[in-house]
Order: sequence, then C-alpha cells, then structure tokens
Amino acid sequence: MPQFSKDLLSWFKKYAREMPWRGEKNPYKIWLSEIMLQQTQVDTVRPYYERWLKKFPTVASVARAKEDEVLKLWEGLGYYARCRNFQKACQQVVKDFNGKVPSRLEDLKTLKGIGPYTLAAVGSIAFGHVVACIDGNIKRVIARVLALDVPPSQGLLQIETFLNKNISKKYPGTFNEALMDLGATICVPKNPKCLICPVQKHCKAFETKTVDVYPKPEKKLERPHYQIAVGVVWKGNKILVSKRKSKGLLGGLWEFPGGKIQKGETSAACAAREVKEEVGVDVEVGSSIGKIKHQFTHFSIEMEAFVCKYMKGRPRAIECEAWKWIQLQEISNFAFPKANHKLFPKLPKTNPFLRGRKSDPLFKM
Repeated sequence: MPQFSKDLLSWFKKYAREMPWRGEKNPYKIWLSEIMLQQTQVDTVRPYYERWLKKFPTVASVARAKEDEVLKLWEGLGYYARCRNFQKACQQVVKDFNGKVPSRLEDLKTLKGIGPYTLAAVGSIAFGHVVACIDGNIKRVIARVLALDVPPSQGLLQIETFLNKNISKKYPGTFNEALMDLGATICVPKNPKCLICPVQKHCKAFETKTVDVYPKPEKKLERPHYQIAVGVVWKGNKILVSKRKSKGLLGGLWEFPGGKIQKGETSAACAAREVKEEVGVDVEVGSSIGKIKHQFTHFSIEMEAFVCKYMKGRPRAIECEAWKWIQLQEISNFAFPKANHKLFPKLPKTNPFLRGRKSDPLFKM
C-alpha cells in the first residue's frame, strides 16, 4: 500500500466523522446518502436521510411512490433533479435488476443520475471497486499535495493520475471517505490545519509554505439577477397553484404562477400575463403582499407577489405540468421551492376580495 494511503487511513481510523450512513453495507442506503450529499453539507443531509429511510426503506418503496411524495420529503434539500432522477433510477433497478442495486460498474452507470463521482463513491464504498472519487474537497486536497499550477478543472488528469497511483487497493471505499473527510475537516478552503494534517509530508504546498495559494482559483462567471412577479389567485376560499414541468429547474415542484418581468413591464402586469400564459385564466390584480430575495447556485432573484382575483377562464396546464385549487391550510401538503416558502408568512389568511370593501388595503382599482 502506498505510504500516502497508509498515513491517510491511519488518521481516518482515529478521526472519522460519525454519520448515519458510515459503515453501512446496504447499497441502497449508501447510494441514497451519496445522492443527498452532492453539493450539500453533511449536517443538512442527516435529518433528510433519516426521514427518507423511515418512509422509503427500500428501492421498491421509492420506485412505486408518487413523484409528489418523494419531492415533498426532499423539500428544502435543493437540487431537485437529484430526487427525480433517484426515483427514476430506483424504477430502473426494479425493472432491470430485480430490485437489487447492481454491483457491476457497467450496470451502475446506466442508472439515471449516476455520474462519474457517484459511480466511484457507490462502486467503491458499497462494492469495493478500486475507483477514485473526485469531488470539490478532494480536488482541493490533491491540488495542494501536488502544488498544481492550474485550476483543478484544468488539472484533472494530474489529480486522477495521483489518486489512481495512491488509492488503497484493499480499502478503496475507506480511502475515498477518508480523503473527503480530510478535505472537509483539515484541508479546508481557508486556514487549513496543516500542522495536524496526516499527509503533510506528502504535500508540496506545505513543504514550500505556499498552501495559501492553492488551489489556483477557477474563473468565476457573473451571476445574473432576475426580477420575478407571481400571482396568488383567489377564487372563493381557494388559491390556484401550478406544478412546474418535470424537466428543468425545480421540476415537479408546486408554485404560485408567475415569471420574469419583461422590459418596460410593471410587476403587476407581469403577474397577470404570467398567470394567463401559464394556466389560461384572467385575473384582476390586487395589491402587492411583498417582495422576497433568494439566491440560487447560478443566479439570484427578487420576487414580488400580488393577490389576484379570479375573473374567468378554465384553468389549463399550458406552461406547467398541472394545476390545483387548494385551501390555504393545504399548502403544507405540497412541495414548494424555498423562494415560495419565503412568501408564505405574507399570505392573507382569507380571500381579500370577499371582504366587500373597496377601501380594503389589499384592493387596488
């Protein structure tokens, strides 16, 4: 075994972080944990992982569930394509592999949502395949070990070569987990704990006292910002919600119909237009109930919501997958994006257009 691997595994044996999935032998549970951990902190994942397994203890239970059920349980974890793809992959496992997560890498990589990282993680941890994981933490660690003079995305070949040379052939899954823990707890982005690092003697950046300049920064793209308007459409004691199309950002989640404000358009006019385009009904726009701001990974939004009175038209799924009239207290039964959740406290408890007074502050001529 390479000395780098020996030193890393010796440290990990003493200092491995405790996680609900650590030491797990069930491939389904290992796979689930790796999907949830993608671009998500361990502490955030813990409660979701435990709640998920209580409701969906097997691959088959996920496969036969309704999409709304799995999305509701995933609500708040973000990156919802992971959830939709995981369910589709579980359905593949039931259909093509008799409900058993396949052990061959060739079969694993055919499953929906399994890319190179997840393939390596599940393959090594669940089945002992000698294949190295490469995630953000590991890129940072190896960039420092090698004193890589280019950003990690441009030095993947060097990183892969180093990992393939040093991975433990006997304990590949443990090696990968150890390297992830090292990046998460010792070789952190700022102020790394080099003096207690188990692989410091293998690290060129530590040797040359240049740890602070590695990894070389990736080129940052400017994040666009969008102005959004949505309509909270009332009819009697119910409000109208629409379900986003499965493909695309936040696919399968429910929301208040709305969209981007066009150039020269008021936010109120946008709300009316978007409701018409999305679900085919005409509304009378009332007053704004407030604005919220939200940051996504690659862009940010400011969203303003308006109470709207249903006027005419039969709702249709035009620019959405489905629609429903629901009572306000039923809103917790549906999976909504975090941005919509920020609007919930601002919603009127009853239909403001049934109060019968044009002087009502929520009524706008």
